[in-house]
Amino acid sequence: MGLLRYESQVRPPLVDGNKEYHQITEDICRPVESKPTKAWWIGFSISLVFLIFGAVSVTMEVVYGIGQWNLNKTIGWGWDITNFVWWIGIGHAGTLISAILLLFRQGWRTGVNRAAEAMTIFAVMCAGQFPIFHMGRVWDAFFTLPYPNTRGPLWVNFNSPLLWDVFAISTYFTVSLLFWYSGLIPDLATLRDRAKKKWRKLFYGITAFGWTGSTKHWQRHEALALVLAGLSTPLVLSVHTIVSFDFATSVVPGWHTTIFPPYFVAGAIFSGFAMVQTLLVITRKVLSLEQYITIEHIEVMNKVIILTGSIVGIAYLTELFMSWYGANAYEGFAFMENRLNLNSPYGWSYWIMMGCNVLSPQIFWSSKMRRNVTVTFFMSILVNIGMWFERFVIIVTSIYRDYLPSSWSTYYRPTIWEIGFYMGTFGLFFTCYFLFAKYFPVIALAEIKHILKRSGDNYKKKMDKLEGQESEGFAKEHAHDHGA
Repeated sequence: MGLLRYESQVRPPLVDGNKEYHQITEDICRPVESKPTKAWWIGFSISLVFLIFGAVSVTMEVVYGIGQWNLNKTIGWGWDITNFVWWIGIGHAGTLISAILLLFRQGWRTGVNRAAEAMTIFAVMCAGQFPIFHMGRVWDAFFTLPYPNTRGPLWVNFNSPLLWDVFAISTYFTVSLLFWYSGLIPDLATLRDRAKKKWRKLFYGITAFGWTGSTKHWQRHEALALVLAGLSTPLVLSVHTIVSFDFATSVVPGWHTTIFPPYFVAGAIFSGFAMVQTLLVITRKVLSLEQYITIEHIEVMNKVIILTGSIVGIAYLTELFMSWYGANAYEGFAFMENRLNLNSPYGWSYWIMMGCNVLSPQIFWSSKMRRNVTVTFFMSILVNIGMWFERFVIIVTSIYRDYLPSSWSTYYRPTIWEIGFYMGTFGLFFTCYFLFAKYFPVIALAEIKHILKRSGDNYKKKMDKLEGQESEGFAKEHAHDHGA
């Protein structure tokens, strides 16, 4: 009686408008093939200015030493490690959207996965710089790599979570890069075949690796996607878990807690999805892709944000409960005096964190708010501000007053060069993103076409019409039988 369907008719379409395959190709290739708009040039120029400021700030630190930063004997980790953890968190949503949702066959990922994967790569590039420059002697960064050498007994410490970071992040970056690039290959071949200029034909011809679209190519492409998704899924969980071990394996009050791994992973997905929302709201507007990055995509991602935000909120409350229940005077002081107390030097940062991460996402319980693009954009920025403060609170408020009051630190303020380094990573991130959005399709062409026949606006209307006719026929038949 019923028609065979793979998706609920209740769900709104994931591709709006009366679209056919050729129209999709035209719409998604248009921003790549046309000249850069004025808005693109403005955004790209601002990003370059930030990048140059960051390069100057890093140069000052390398030339004159880490004393250019306001770190001291008590606060050995300040803005730099806060920003490192924050950027690693941002990089989590891309692989989650790509890998886990691919394995679960979630159709809504197709409109957002390409941009999210690119975001992951750029965020990890930003994050990796902070520990390297934090070493001070940046030319000795290769000492973190375990390789045969003639340095005698000098070898990396495999018991250190900081070394685990090196392995986890480099592996995560490699797999994410492969995932992103392998997904791009069919679309690069489309751009190659459509190219009118010689340099475009050459560039896309080289990067497409001779893709012809044959059945064999598609089989290998899909097999590779599944293998990389299988590799990426445990990485999504392991990377931020290992980052949390940087803190959790210590004996510093406020850090040594077993809740950190799941709490960090939930927080990473929370902040990562918020950054995806920030980028996609801008991208869909600037590149006129509203029919492919739909309100439905935005609403589903807002649902993930409220879920992970609630998990993070429970983690905050669990921390407070354990500090009270454990009856450890130092642990209690770290939470009750250094964080909860508004009169303490950093009490304000804890309450900003709670307001942005726990209270503000509750607005998304309202369907109207989840589907409001302006509210979504504002909230995505608010969440990332809150998640930055979470890392700042964990790092600075836990170590600026240690066991000995005589060694308590004065109020920690970053120098212009610390701020500049952070601004520079924003410059690097957005410069890379603007270049990506200009020279590569920000939406996966092949994947959008794949879901068009079951999630396109056209298909949904057609199915509703067929379903109506079928119901009408069934009702007539039933009435006839009843009359007989």
